Amino acid sequence: MNRHDAPALATQVRLPEADGDFYGFSGLLSEEENALRLKVRAFMEQDVQPVISDFWERDEFPFQLLPGLKALRISGIPYQGYGCPGGTTTSLGFVTMEIARVDSSIATFFGVHSGLAMGSIYLCGSHEQKERWLPPMARMETIGSFGLTEPEVGSGAAGGLTTTARRDGDTWVLNGQKKWIGNATWGDITIVWARDLDDGQVKGFIVENRSPGFHVEKILHKMALRVVQNGLITLEDCRVPESNRLQEAHSFRDTARVLAATRAGVAWESVGCARGAYEYALRYAQRRMQFGKPIASFQLVQDLLFRMLCNITSTQAVCVRLSQMQDQGLMRDEHAALAKGVCTVRMRETVGWARELLGGNGILLDQQVGRFVADAEALYSYEGTREMNALIVGRAITGFSAFV
Repeated sequence: MNRHDAPALATQVRLPEADGDFYGFSGLLSEEENALRLKVRAFMEQDVQPVISDFWERDEFPFQLLPGLKALRISGIPYQGYGCPGGTTTSLGFVTMEIARVDSSIATFFGVHSGLAMGSIYLCGSHEQKERWLPPMARMETIGSFGLTEPEVGSGAAGGLTTTARRDGDTWVLNGQKKWIGNATWGDITIVWARDLDDGQVKGFIVENRSPGFHVEKILHKMALRVVQNGLITLEDCRVPESNRLQEAHSFRDTARVLAATRAGVAWESVGCARGAYEYALRYAQRRMQFGKPIASFQLVQDLLFRMLCNITSTQAVCVRLSQMQDQGLMRDEHAALAKGVCTVRMRETVGWARELLGGNGILLDQQVGRFVADAEALYSYEGTREMNALIVGRAITGFSAFV
C-alpha cells in the first residue's frame, strides 16, 4: 500500500468513537439517571447543534428551542417537592455537562434559571414562596434571573453592594444597578440582592420584571456566550412587596449558599465545554488529510488529544466527587471553589488545544470549536474568578483570610 491509498483507508476503517468519558463515569448513574442524560444529549445534538451557531452569530436567543427544553423536565433538579423533578446533584451534573458539550450558552441559560434563580427561592424562600414560584419555574413557564453583580461591583459583592433596599410599610424600595444579568431582557422574575439601609445586611428579593421602576437594557458587543441575553438592570424606586422578600435570606452568608451550589454547576459546565471541543477536534483529526494521511495518525496531534483527554478526565473526576459530597451534605464553600477554579483553568487550556489542532479552520464558526473557545472565556470569569476561588480555598487550608 502506498500513501495514495490512505484517503480511501480513512473512510473504510471503523475508527473509535469520539467519547470524552474515557473512564466511563456515566456508569455511576442509575438506569433512570442515565436515560435522562441520554435524552438531554439527543435533544442537544438533534435540535440545538444544527442551529446554535447561527443564533450565536446573530446574538439572539433561540426561543424556538424552549418547548423542547421544557419537555425534558430538568429544571429544578435536584430540588424536592414544589413541582420539581427531584433527583441527585450528580444527575444534575451530568445533565449540565451534556448541555454544555454542545453549547455553553444554553447551559448558562439553564444554570441561571434552574440553579441561581430557582436555587435562591428553594434555599432562601419561605414555604409559601416556594409553592408560588417553583412549580411554574420547574415547568419553564416562569423564567428567572439572578441579580447580584453590579457595574462597579463583581468580586467584592460580599461587602460592597451599592444596590439598596429601604423598608416602607409593607413594601421595599430598591435602587441601584445590576450588570451581566442573564435572561433578564426577556424573563419574568429576577432575584435581586440589595443592602438593607437599616441594618446593612444583604437581603434577597423576588422582583417581577414588569414592575414599575425596573428597567433592562441589553448588553451588546459580547465576544462570549452571545446566545445568552445579558442585561443591565436599573432599579429606580422599584417597589417590591414584603411577601416577595426571601424570608430566609438574612445576610450575604445566605447568598453564598446559593453561589456554592451553582459554582459546582459551573465546574460541570466547564467539563462539558472542554469535552465538546475535544470530541469535535478528535473527529476532525480522524478525517482531516495532510501529507496523504489523517492528521490523527501524527504523533504531535495525538499528544494534543492526550493532553485534552487528561484534562477532561481529571476534572470530571473532581466534579463527580464534588457532586457526591453535595448529595451527602459534605460539600463546603472551599470544595466548590476548588472545583470551579481548576475545572475552568483546564477547560480554557483544552479548548485552546482543540483550536490549535484545527489550525486555521479553528477560527471558523461553522467548525464549532471557535465558539467553545470564545464561550470558555466567560465561564472562566463568572461565578467567582480563579483568583477569588483560590483565596476561598486558601482561607480554608491556612486558617488565614487574604481577602482585602
